Amino acid sequence: MIETDRIRIAVALARSGIASRRGAEEIVRQSRVAVDGQVTTDLSLRVNPLTQAITIDGRPLPQSEPLRYYALNKTRGVLSTVRDDRGRPTVVDLLPASAPRCVPVGRLDLDSEGLILLTNDGPLVTGLLHPSRQVPRVYLAEVVGHPTDESLDRIRAGIDDDGDTLRARPSRSRRPGRRLSDRRFTSWLTLTLHTGRKREVRRLCDAIGHAVVTLRRVRFGPLLLRDLPEGAVRPLSRREVRLLRRAAGLTDESVEAEQ
Repeated sequence: MIETDRIRIAVALARSGIASRRGAEEIVRQSRVAVDGQVTTDLSLRVNPLTQAITIDGRPLPQSEPLRYYALNKTRGVLSTVRDDRGRPTVVDLLPASAPRCVPVGRLDLDSEGLILLTNDGPLVTGLLHPSRQVPRVYLAEVVGHPTDESLDRIRAGIDDDGDTLRARPSRSRRPGRRLSDRRFTSWLTLTLHTGRKREVRRLCDAIGHAVVTLRRVRFGPLLLRDLPEGAVRPLSRREVRLLRRAAGLTDESVEAEQ
């Protein structure tokens, strides 16, 4: 947040951890909040917690962490988790040293690569991962062999595997395959999924008899990997944050991206 940024008073309270958004609104209605020494019950009031004195029942509002949003191009061998008891590298290790505590939104398995979003915006994480939002994930999968049209139709219709019904929208990619041996070649598929089940793409491809050799996520909701180098991380733009929050079902009032 910069000094000219202002957010609704209830948003400021909620971000400090005092209460949920609705709980914060009730605290304001009860005349328990003062801004620069003036009690307010105006829920439309916008404030800047960095430059204004906000109190609740006469006590200063706790400082909240600035919200941060990062896109990472994960490489193989990096865990999509906050920490690892065995000391293996994690996606959090690749964030700038100045970054607040962030978590990955969803996961890529150890041998997969590509786009991961990391943030400390809890409501955004919850919204993007909730099944009701149907946020699309797009993957490039290099598979052994050349799947038939019938095999791709099976993926499209849905495949039962270990109690789950897995499905994706597949298409053939123009990326050239490669020779693995005298009789084995690879080809590439683009698969769009709306769920985040464990190893879902690999399980779908195994079910049609075409094991995955390389798996790369290239899109998550409106966020694109584009030309971000392997292992690199970048902060998101305000526009990208707004699009992500919209995909998560959050209202425009919640769009207070801090860069």
